[in-house]
Amino acid sequence: MHCLITAGPTVELIDAVRRLTNHSTGRLGCGLADALARAGHRVTLLLSETAVHAPKAKKVRVLRFNTTKDLHEQLEAAAALRVKAVFHVAAVSDFTVKRPRKGKIPTTASLTLELKPTVKLIRSLRKWFPDAFLVGWKYEVEGGKKSTVAAARAQINKCKTDACVANGPAYGEGFGVVADEVAHCEDDAALFRWAGGIFKSQ
Repeated sequence: MHCLITAGPTVELIDAVRRLTNHSTGRLGCGLADALARAGHRVTLLLSETAVHAPKAKKVRVLRFNTTKDLHEQLEAAAALRVKAVFHVAAVSDFTVKRPRKGKIPTTASLTLELKPTVKLIRSLRKWFPDAFLVGWKYEVEGGKKSTVAAARAQINKCKTDACVANGPAYGEGFGVVADEVAHCEDDAALFRWAGGIFKSQ
């Protein structure tokens, strides 16, 4: 079976040398790619150019992205692949700089940046991959396990995905796999086993 994974952070340009980004390293997405490849699945990985990690399995096809716009274009192009599942693990920026500078901004004065919301890529996944099993991610810092699971359910309903993986400090240790029911995965290995099980029902 063919699956598509996104991993790592997007970056949004401030000027020719500076950028906005986040703390994502691409570790989880690369680990998932390796696990599925070892299980015999065909894997295409859209991986951030700034990701710290990379897949170890040689069979994983890696395509790189930089900005949210780059990832948008990569996902739209990947619609032709007719994948069976999409795991949207990438940490996509919620904001981008409204007017990035072409050169380097001088450091002689204070600087105010105007940000604008980025397009929510997860909302287009069902349009691009109408027959695929779609899995989103919900990383929450504030709140607790109950509110994080509720946010994951809200994402499923709004974005027409099939499941959402809840994690982060608000959820606590492990992962909450939210679909028709909520299942707890205690570690990466358990999450990867759940992901591999999706293909058994396809």
